[in-house]
Amino acid sequence: MTIDRLNPLDPIQPKKPAGASRADRSSRNDSVSLSSEAIEKAEIYRAFELAKAAPEERSARIEQLKALIDDPAYLNDAVINMTADRILDQLL
Repeated sequence: MTIDRLNPLDPIQPKKPAGASRADRSSRNDSVSLSSEAIEKAEIYRAFELAKAAPEERSARIEQLKALIDDPAYLNDAVINMTADRILDQLL
């Protein structure tokens, strides 16, 4: 049994849409807007990447600070307020 084509068009060849040959030149004003959450996550990601890239020379200082924080007599309101102020100064 043989099945012949019903019409002269090849069904496998896709047809080109009439207006798709050229880009629309009137839409040159594309824009992207980011949410505040996306910007915040990007800043956090950047901070982590900077921390990963930091040299390991400061490991002794980090161990010193960890020992201070573990000491209950060290953490008081004055130290916490001073630390919070320094963090805010760097962020702003």
